[in-house]
Amino acid sequence: MAVADTGVTIPPARKTHQVKVTVNGQPREAEVEARILLVHFLRESLNLTGTHVGCDTTSCGACTVILDGKPVKSCTVFAVQANGSTIRTVEGLEQDGKLHPVQEGFHQEHGLQCGFCTPGMLIGALDFLSTNASPTEDEIRVGISGNLCRCTGYHNIVKAIKAAAPVIAQRGTVF
Repeated sequence: MAVADTGVTIPPARKTHQVKVTVNGQPREAEVEARILLVHFLRESLNLTGTHVGCDTTSCGACTVILDGKPVKSCTVFAVQANGSTIRTVEGLEQDGKLHPVQEGFHQEHGLQCGFCTPGMLIGALDFLSTNASPTEDEIRVGISGNLCRCTGYHNIVKAIKAAAPVIAQRGTVF
């Protein structure tokens, strides 16, 4: 039995791409479909689950990472766009078994409740502190305004960042 030509063109199989990045100082790579977002690449292909998927609309900031020195909401970047880039995620903050000063600030000042926003909040805070070594509370609130927290009311988050600022300033570098 012959099949009639319907005129419908069947698209070719999805094309994949090899994505090579340096994440937290380590070279990493994986084969991904072109449509995969950076947040899903990090979580699913590289098993770096600290970066959270919150809203998929850039509203919450839970997926914030540092991409080539700039903070980005990784739900807005395709993994293939990051090919060849350097990425820092929340997993890269702890060094030699010691918490990063901003992590320590969150711990000491109780800057989290459920913890869902915390990875993006930490990365956002680090970016902010890289340009303002001695911020006021109002400056911190503006500096982290791209990251939403649904639990804390921000008071302890601001205290945590304020506590981390002089420690980071003394180190001379955010990272």
